[in-house]
Amino acid sequence: MYGAFGRGPGGRGRRDNGFDGGLTAPFDQIEKQFRDFVQARTQSRAARGDVRAAVLALLSEEPMHGYQIIHEIDKRSAGAWKPSAGSVYPTLQMLADEGLVSLEEQDGKKVYSLTETGRSEAEAASDKPKPWESAADNDLPESMVLPRATARLVQAVGQVVTTGNASTTKAVTEVIDEARRKVYSILAQD
Repeated sequence: MYGAFGRGPGGRGRRDNGFDGGLTAPFDQIEKQFRDFVQARTQSRAARGDVRAAVLALLSEEPMHGYQIIHEIDKRSAGAWKPSAGSVYPTLQMLADEGLVSLEEQDGKKVYSLTETGRSEAEAASDKPKPWESAADNDLPESMVLPRATARLVQAVGQVVTTGNASTTKAVTEVIDEARRKVYSILAQD
């Protein structure tokens, strides 16, 4: 059995960084730790109207199933708001009853999409801030502003790791190195 520091019995063996593997595993782990931290510190819940507005906004982008909607809200709010299935599915049913969404089976999943009436309502609200943006920004205690910004940076770097080419990776590395130097400069002024 390997311990937390990746050494086998007697201190020898393979090195294990504690991650499941893959290039983005460290970023996934950092993001998970941040989300856990945010959820422990912010217990705010969005109002039912916010769930409705979020569902309409997401479905205006593309058809989705319920858990996909939950995941997108969680992701877009950087972990500040993850609605439960018990709030999303009743909202989807209510929107279907109002004729704003339609439902069809795809690969054994119920996929929801906007009807023309639903698309009109989503477009009418398109100039307002998205509900996950207000959940991410307004419900955030001051002590979480820096960790939130860090998590957003980690998400962006994770995308570069998975999809970036050599020149993109080099450019992003230079930006991060410059940011690190600026942070130390700020600390030196304090």
